[in-house]
Amino acid sequence: MAYVTAEARQELLDAVASAAEQLGIALAELGEAYEHVDDFTGERLEGELFGPVQKAFGRAKRAHSAFAAAHDLSARAFPTPNPGHPSQGVKGFVESAVAACGRADATLVTLQDSMMLVEVGDADLRAGIAEVRRGLHEVPGRARLFLRTVGR
Repeated sequence: MAYVTAEARQELLDAVASAAEQLGIALAELGEAYEHVDDFTGERLEGELFGPVQKAFGRAKRAHSAFAAAHDLSARAFPTPNPGHPSQGVKGFVESAVAACGRADATLVTLQDSMMLVEVGDADLRAGIAEVRRGLHEVPGRARLFLRTVGR
């Protein structure tokens, strides 16, 4: 199936933006979880979950903006989304964040599996996507361990 390179690049850029938006949601959820825990637990949350997700989010935004600039496309802004309702509690916020990370990762896996990334992407974008995925790799396991000890 033939497609116009500019349209394919825009689709690619939109997919990276979608993954970044999911990571922004995860950060908002983790930030809200932080507000509901004590200082010691908050430090753990920050080091084990928030930090890795924040790095992945930053890398996704950089990959998005660099690809947009390199191909004269419009980069998207990534405003901070609103977290869920406080009634979710810490467990709900962390689980929502992990789910958002999973959606971001699934989007990036789809890109890596597609020929579009090879055909119209560039080496920097491929490296950026791989780096984001590496950063997300341990988040679900870390979240499970974190949730086992919350409130103890």
